[in-house]
Amino acid sequence: MGKRLLFLSARLRGLRIDPMEGEGCFSLIHFRLVWVTPWFARDRLSRRLARLHPQWHGLCPQEVLPVLRRQAKELDVHWRDLALAHYAETFERRSAGGNYALWLETHPVLSAEAAQQAIESFDSQPLISVVVPVYNPCISWLRECLESVLAQYYPHWQLCIADDASGDPEVRSLLADYAENDPRIEVVCRERNGHICAASNTALDMARGEFVALLDHDDRLSADALFRVVEALQRRPDAGLLYSDEDKLNAEGERFDPHFKPDWNPDLLLAQNYISHLGVYRTALVRELGGFREGFEGAQDHDLALRVTGRLKTEQILHLPWVLYHWRAEEGSTALNSGQKDYTGRAGLAAVRDAVSAQAPEAEVEAGHFPNTYRVRWPLPQPTPLVSLLIPTRDRVEILQPCVDAILERTDYSNFELLILDNQSRCTETLGYMHEVSERDTRVRVLPWNRPFNYSAINNFGVRAAHGEILGLVNNDIEPINAGWLDEMVRQACRPEIGCVGAKLYYPNDSVQHGGVILGIGGVAGHAHKYFSRNAPGYFTRLHLAHNLSAVTAACLLVRRAVFEEVRGLDEENLPISFNDVDLCLKVREAGYRNIWTPYAELYHHESISRGADDTAAKRARARAEAEHMRRTWGEKLDKDPAYNPNLTLAHEDFSLR
Repeated sequence: MGKRLLFLSARLRGLRIDPMEGEGCFSLIHFRLVWVTPWFARDRLSRRLARLHPQWHGLCPQEVLPVLRRQAKELDVHWRDLALAHYAETFERRSAGGNYALWLETHPVLSAEAAQQAIESFDSQPLISVVVPVYNPCISWLRECLESVLAQYYPHWQLCIADDASGDPEVRSLLADYAENDPRIEVVCRERNGHICAASNTALDMARGEFVALLDHDDRLSADALFRVVEALQRRPDAGLLYSDEDKLNAEGERFDPHFKPDWNPDLLLAQNYISHLGVYRTALVRELGGFREGFEGAQDHDLALRVTGRLKTEQILHLPWVLYHWRAEEGSTALNSGQKDYTGRAGLAAVRDAVSAQAPEAEVEAGHFPNTYRVRWPLPQPTPLVSLLIPTRDRVEILQPCVDAILERTDYSNFELLILDNQSRCTETLGYMHEVSERDTRVRVLPWNRPFNYSAINNFGVRAAHGEILGLVNNDIEPINAGWLDEMVRQACRPEIGCVGAKLYYPNDSVQHGGVILGIGGVAGHAHKYFSRNAPGYFTRLHLAHNLSAVTAACLLVRRAVFEEVRGLDEENLPISFNDVDLCLKVREAGYRNIWTPYAELYHHESISRGADDTAAKRARARAEAEHMRRTWGEKLDKDPAYNPNLTLAHEDFSLR
């Protein structure tokens, strides 16, 4: 469902609707044109620009039109035309596929002159050793790889090449020519093929740099790659790992499929090697850990990243939000199809198992739904902790009963209590059901809350009455799908480093309602992957991977009581209805815990059906006040979500390009 303002001139004689850009099937269930007054249109336009357009972000809606009028006067255009052009931009989506080439055209590239001026001001200019294992590459691609290093804006590099007994004599001839022409290039030719780990260690042995950068023999670096690394080191000279965004190269050398990554995300790294390229490591630490471990071929980079990050503090792991690495997608490569090489998945599974065993020896690791992805089953403490599930409700037995019955019948985890927080129900059928279910099942208690609805207050009340070590905030319109949903969430919540745990929620039509919360979308926060189909992989398969997020929805959220009380629970005064869960998660994150979302707890969510929509002036004013409170409280942190990427949209919930 969507709404959009249209300006229709007095000369209009007809309308044409083009719902698709090409041929295909579509369905139109409901379509209506409604005339609105000019003041209403201006108000809605201003609100959307202030909420979604990056140029107007930060302004209150009342400030938008005066600024627009001034800009239009300077440009000698009608203010309405300028306003509608900006308004249209808030509906545009740039996918990582077909629109990436256009996106590249509109994003400026750092010039060599600008880089050189910056380099001259650097306090530190460390040597970076680029490590390249080589084995029978395409000669033209190898040449492009070497030329990309020679083209670096940052001049203080060493290129360490280990040829792993390539059978093509042209490979050694080409490498010898490059080494002869530039003293920064060093080549060792191995007499016997040892595979990628052995070859990489040979190249690593040559490294004299304070840092090593990993480069495959047929890939390319952007010209500013090493410059961006050293630029970041000016701010964090103690960094131990730096990694960048990346894209792919097709056979024609065209760039596609960019991967815009989050900042340090330890649970995502256990689920997949999202760090990948470009990875730059502190040389001394890599050597201390023994370099690349033979036996992990195919996942050697993942194994190295897991071992290195295990020795670093969060602030020593830096994400560089630029595409600095271009990964060659040739036929048979993991860049083109990660399922091409089964041994990479087996090696990755072994690497993750090894990393997890150091944290939790009893944890189990298994292959994920997609190639080279993994699932960790964290251990449950014994005896299992009591979980208190809190369900605020009012009347609407047709909603409450399926929720409660489904939880009682479809939950394998047995040690829980279910507290129905009754907010002034008057429906005799609802009251009868609450009495009946509490008599029938000793796990159920009904607690009356005889005040005006305040989501934060009623849940805080429930917490005070709860007996559980773990608290579950659950909407009354939730229905579990898989019986292991609570077991999975408790396993995550019991980890001492974890704060809030969120679930994967679907609308009744099996489209995604909640894949986690992304800060900044719509001005405050939005749900990741909203409306994606149930089995869709999501952004780089993230819809099927447990990973850290800044926030998750309280429609189904678990958190240890000690953590909830440490951050003083939900904000009753300022956030009675909306954003209280986001605020809670951010307080938990600020207290030093990691929030996590898991796809292995699946539930249906009939979103807010029992409370209703914000469809009155009073409700809209309340929602606006809550959003403004979030902006005042969290400020720029809402616009810089470390679990997201600054190159991705804040206007939509689909990971399209900004």
